[in-house]
Amino acid sequence: MSGSLRAIGLVVGTLAVTVGSATRADGAAPPRLVVWVTVDQLRGDMVSRYANPERRGGFHYLLERSVYFQNAHFRHATTFTSVGHAALFTGGHTADHGIAGNDWHDIRTGERVYCVQDDRYPLVRQPAIENGGRSPANLTASTIGDEIVWASGGRSRVFSVSGKDLGAIIPAGHLGKAFWYDQGQFVTSTYYYEAYPAWAAAWNMADPASRYHRQLWTLLDEPATYMHAEADDRPCEKGYKHLGHTFPHDLATDNVGDFVAALRYTPFLDELTLDFVRELVLREKLGQTHGMDMLAVSLSALDYIGHNWGPESLEAEDHVRRVDVMLAELFAFLAEQVGPDRLLIILASDHGMDDIPECRAPMGFDAGRHVPAEFLRELNDALKVRLRTGETLVTAFWNPSLYLDEEAVRRAGAAMADAERVLAEEVMRLPGFALALTRSDLLTGQIPRIPLAERLQRSFHPRRSGHVLVVPSPFWYLYHDPVEHAAMHGSPYSYDTYVPVFIAGPGIRPCTVSRLVGPEDIAPTVAACLGIKPPSGCIGTVLPEALP
Repeated sequence: MSGSLRAIGLVVGTLAVTVGSATRADGAAPPRLVVWVTVDQLRGDMVSRYANPERRGGFHYLLERSVYFQNAHFRHATTFTSVGHAALFTGGHTADHGIAGNDWHDIRTGERVYCVQDDRYPLVRQPAIENGGRSPANLTASTIGDEIVWASGGRSRVFSVSGKDLGAIIPAGHLGKAFWYDQGQFVTSTYYYEAYPAWAAAWNMADPASRYHRQLWTLLDEPATYMHAEADDRPCEKGYKHLGHTFPHDLATDNVGDFVAALRYTPFLDELTLDFVRELVLREKLGQTHGMDMLAVSLSALDYIGHNWGPESLEAEDHVRRVDVMLAELFAFLAEQVGPDRLLIILASDHGMDDIPECRAPMGFDAGRHVPAEFLRELNDALKVRLRTGETLVTAFWNPSLYLDEEAVRRAGAAMADAERVLAEEVMRLPGFALALTRSDLLTGQIPRIPLAERLQRSFHPRRSGHVLVVPSPFWYLYHDPVEHAAMHGSPYSYDTYVPVFIAGPGIRPCTVSRLVGPEDIAPTVAACLGIKPPSGCIGTVLPEALP
């Protein structure tokens, strides 16, 4: 980790004093750099539960110097990384921004669509491979970064960096530049560059990931200070390959491919991401030229860790503590480069997550794990009987959508609305499902007036969603691969929708807000702070507490 842990308290303390002197209601200079940090899978309670209260780290800085919205919940049902990032940066819902999930089924072609897939734009300096291209083409709305560029007449610049492709591409919008982790390097596609900038090429050539090749992931603090110190070896945890289940986690392996893949499941992914971010800020001189720039950073390691060890694991707790230190270093670095009173800082998350269902069930909860191959077979068997056909009618499932073969339905002599209704009825006969709504009812608005249905409607896209959309029962794992992860998000329940929101900047008075807000409200609030129009698909509401 760059910097010294012993110096963090002093550095952040100095930063806080300086920022505090600039945080006044009148006469504050406008920001030169908008910094938006998204911590993937940082559930809203993790800051208070997991951060070390004795450490004056990045969370402490934010708690003292920002407007902290402590009751922020996404309003949609599909709490996935792609949808969460799209909602954050556009201020809209699925029909507004176009992102129906991490993946969906193209009814016209019958093919799977990955949300940032675009084979027209292969990765720079890598052979063109199937599904290897990346761009924001599926994002149908502008982002707050796009609006910043437009408002400046093209002078402002937007850069986005993440451990995941979608965590970089969606926040970058259509006009920004995106870099993401891939096989030990930070890559981009020809949508953004024909060749790497010289500084990025040199950074990758130096192979900074290799310094972690024999690294041990050990606890940052004394074991006795951790909430989960006595629960390091829960039988429900999955772990990751040679990293094992318990501390210390050893990255050492002779297989380079295994090493660069395993690095994603450790705090070192976020360290590497922020090392790249610092190089980008220095070489591109972000916030140091005329006008205002934007930097979006999505830290991905907590999501990888949470999926395999669970959000209630010692691994997740330790990583939140490490993120606390990393944020302190990042804020101190940006203050030095740009000026502490010229930063507008936002920190949020794209979703939360509940614990592993096999850990929940022994506590007495009705928790389980759906196996799509099994429920698809049961649904198809039921539809064959009820619609009197020998054909397979349900052809694809991408949470939350079940897709029907429209031609096969017609050959069976059934109307699509009737086939959808029958399918929804059969879903509700299965255990572990709380709701099923048809495309026909969602298009006409004929849905129950209950929160689950309203959240599912906000997750519906007329062209990309399926014929029946489903919601799992609470504490049930629902994903296209039933064993890829130990724990999963993607539901409309509060453990998935609950995230922290911090906004700090010139003229913004620090306070804590407990009223219910949505992360979709951040984009219009940032737009109002900057005096520009909100993104094209924005339906969020300006948060007056965060206005200068």
